[in-house]
Amino acid sequence: MKSGLFIIFFIAFNVVCKAQDTAIIISPSMFNSINEIMISDMEGWQFKKHGDSLWLNLKPSELSVKMADKNKRVEGWLKFRFKLSPEFANTSLGLRYSGWAAAELYMDGKLLQSFGNIGTDAASFKEYNPSNKMPILINVPPELEHEITIRFADYITSFSSGEIKSNKVGLYQFIRFNGPQYHARFAKHLREWPVYSTLWMSICTVLTLLFWLLAFLNKREKNLTLFAVCATLFLVMFYFKIRLESGSISFKEYVISFAAFNLVSAISTCLSLIIVAKVFKNKVAVWLKVLIALLFLLGVVNMFITGASGAIIAALETLIPVFVYLWYIFSSRKTLKGAQWAIVFGLLLYSFLVFLYIAMVVKYKTEFVPYNMLIASGLVLSFPMSLLVYIALRFKEIVNEVRQNAEQVMKLSEEKKEQALKQQKILEEEVARQTVELRTSLENLKATQSQLIQSEKMASLGELTAGIAHEIQNPLNFVNNFSEVSAELVDEMNEEITKGNLADAKEIANDLKQNLEKINHHGKRAGDIVKSMLQHSRTSSGQKELTDINAFCDEYLRLSYHGLRAKDKSFNAEFKTDFDTSLPKINVVAQDIGRVVLNLINNAFYAVNEKKKSGIEDYNPTVTVSTKKINDKVEIKVSDNGNGIPEKIKDKIFQPFFTTKPTGSGTGLGLSLSYDIVKAHGGEIKVETKEGEGTEFVILL
Repeated sequence: MKSGLFIIFFIAFNVVCKAQDTAIIISPSMFNSINEIMISDMEGWQFKKHGDSLWLNLKPSELSVKMADKNKRVEGWLKFRFKLSPEFANTSLGLRYSGWAAAELYMDGKLLQSFGNIGTDAASFKEYNPSNKMPILINVPPELEHEITIRFADYITSFSSGEIKSNKVGLYQFIRFNGPQYHARFAKHLREWPVYSTLWMSICTVLTLLFWLLAFLNKREKNLTLFAVCATLFLVMFYFKIRLESGSISFKEYVISFAAFNLVSAISTCLSLIIVAKVFKNKVAVWLKVLIALLFLLGVVNMFITGASGAIIAALETLIPVFVYLWYIFSSRKTLKGAQWAIVFGLLLYSFLVFLYIAMVVKYKTEFVPYNMLIASGLVLSFPMSLLVYIALRFKEIVNEVRQNAEQVMKLSEEKKEQALKQQKILEEEVARQTVELRTSLENLKATQSQLIQSEKMASLGELTAGIAHEIQNPLNFVNNFSEVSAELVDEMNEEITKGNLADAKEIANDLKQNLEKINHHGKRAGDIVKSMLQHSRTSSGQKELTDINAFCDEYLRLSYHGLRAKDKSFNAEFKTDFDTSLPKINVVAQDIGRVVLNLINNAFYAVNEKKKSGIEDYNPTVTVSTKKINDKVEIKVSDNGNGIPEKIKDKIFQPFFTTKPTGSGTGLGLSLSYDIVKAHGGEIKVETKEGEGTEFVILL
């Protein structure tokens, strides 16, 4: 137990004894290439945690989250004793604080400056933004001991549990001496930064608006849209860069702007590679797509990494695209032409400035190299400006191509004009010849049409005549039969009179009278049929007359059936009627309407006969004619249970010369003439059909 206490005491004593007992000599030889002495990483610093009395040897660069309390607050004191060498006798020094921690800076016990507000808790704490802050000029005599004391308070970031806020800019820069050269250079930078940043933003704003306008006006040029998006990304990237350089934003805004800057920068780099690939090769290769995905991933990773690792990733994000640019330039060197050279010069300038900047960083061991703003301007604007020059040259090429094409078109137009004049004379002669032929053809067509119409009428008349001949045969047979019977009755009556059988003679006389009445009846019927035939065959007078539609339809139904039977002995079908007995007589041109009804009935019988020929079992061919009074109109329906009309030709059936019948079986004028006749009567004809089931024609008069 005693030995353990001894060890603990020895360690504590040893730590305390290591406290700085001599001042660190600061000499001009310690200045780096940009006239800075990074004292944050020097030996001789002492640290005391808030609330403790024990001073420990600890550099500012060694501050870490291990020193945080339960509220994630790191608070304490740092002190550093130093002595300036005699060479600083006539040299003014600056002291620059670069931490996000709130701090109070003392020199020899006197407060030099406060940075933010240390506060007692997170509510009263106010961090310090070290961006673009000028160093504090100090006037301390050389060869005397001086002490820098820093009271500070910092918090662990909410974005990363592994570091405190001040580590975001690097704890090695926590506190440093600056020489007069650095002071002058930094002052120049602060004067130039607003000018250059405004210049970058202005140029990129103009380029963005210009590219979007060109893309909108030339939607076929897909590259213009890529240029516009790329310029927009540059503009957004500069906006976040300006925010990062601003000393007025909070740590949270700084971290978000830092992440956004890296993300937009990665996207713009990837897009620039796509643009270069399309301009030089007109396609994006598979290997380039993989490389673009890798660069984007590096950009996302770099959003959350600082320090040396972040610098390495940033270098890779810069160098990889440069080598890709150079490869495209080299591989396309034999095919480069016109506007592509603008992109080449822009990429070569960008690549040269990247290597120049890297060389200067290696030489001066800092990013803050001479002519920093000029190099940055070249890096920032070389590619966007090369795109602008590319577009200007490309449009010039397009204009030249259009001009050359226009000249060729004019030349061809003159040649075509001469050919046209020659052709015009030939065409005029040809037109005159064809006009004569067309007139002749038209006259022949009219004559043929008239012949076809007459043929249709004659076909209708032939079918009607056959029906009439068959129909008139029935009453004639009755007349002949009853005449023969009557002659026999006369002989019998004479015999009975001779025998004196007057009663029997009277009965025979009565039978004879009945026979004569039947002969008269069938004779009148034959006369009516002949009269109808004469009316149908003679030219229509066009005069309307009161007509009994029921009798009219019944007569034509029978005539059509018998006519078809006369032509084809194998034809057989059932026909039905359904007449409205209350139907009044109406004024129509009987001969014309007769043709319509006869044509529809003939078509119906033809349809059922064709279906019967197909050999369908249990099929009973049926044609039905019905009439009906609807308000002030008379409806005539002719329906069949045939094959119906296909839907695709339903709209054509009323067209002249259109027919579904085989060649020689129809002219295609029947329904067309029927349509015209019904319309001439102020009526309507329509068809309802279902393929495979039947058709129904409806006439409204």
